[in-house]
Amino acid sequence: MAKISGKYEALYILDPALGEEGIAALVEKFKAMVEAEGTLTNVDEWGKRRLAYPINDLPEGYYVLMNFESKPAFPAELERVMKITEGVMRCLTTAVEG
Repeated sequence: MAKISGKYEALYILDPALGEEGIAALVEKFKAMVEAEGTLTNVDEWGKRRLAYPINDLPEGYYVLMNFESKPAFPAELERVMKITEGVMRCLTTAVEG
């Protein structure tokens, strides 16, 4: 039997050069995408952190963790949009058991 809904978490790193308004706009964009396709459980903004290694010659990034429930096809679409969005340095979406 196919899964109707699943729990997921998406961690993404934004370019801190976007500034507060740019970061807030991207966080809102991704929150709205999730709310349109499923249920947003939690958004945890970790803030600016030092990266383990430079990405695009940047030593820091702005980390955001989102927990949500959606249909199994949606996380791939969310990640696709994140990868083509200017200002997103890295993203990872994983299924959460339970």
